[in-house]
Amino acid sequence: MQSNDAAILRGAAVPTTLATAVVAAIAWALVGVDGLVGALLGGLVVMLFAGVGLWVIMRVRNRNAYALMNAALLTYLIKIIALAGLLVAFKDTTLFDTRSFGWAILVDILVWTSFEVRAFNRLQILYVDPENPGKA
Repeated sequence: MQSNDAAILRGAAVPTTLATAVVAAIAWALVGVDGLVGALLGGLVVMLFAGVGLWVIMRVRNRNAYALMNAALLTYLIKIIALAGLLVAFKDTTLFDTRSFGWAILVDILVWTSFEVRAFNRLQILYVDPENPGKA
């Protein structure tokens, strides 16, 4: 993992962890232990999905722009389908509060995406290699 990758991961994971803690505390206060468990599971799902997506992008990044865009779109599509599958699978569960689960997923996706973009923009990574101007 390059230092840029670690900075992007850290820039998104730390705020998302804090957001999960806040949502979990609110869910615990409003719903009880079921809300706490649901919110923590929702945060875990987002961290796993987003982390895997970032890992795939890091692996494909050095090939070419088309491979990068295809990998990004494909991982996004797979994550959306898998998330929809999880929401359907846990629709009627009594193991945890599904509303807390859903709210945690929604909040954490927004936080992860926002801070991932923020971290990426702060790094100011060159998209053209000045040493190899012909390689895109």
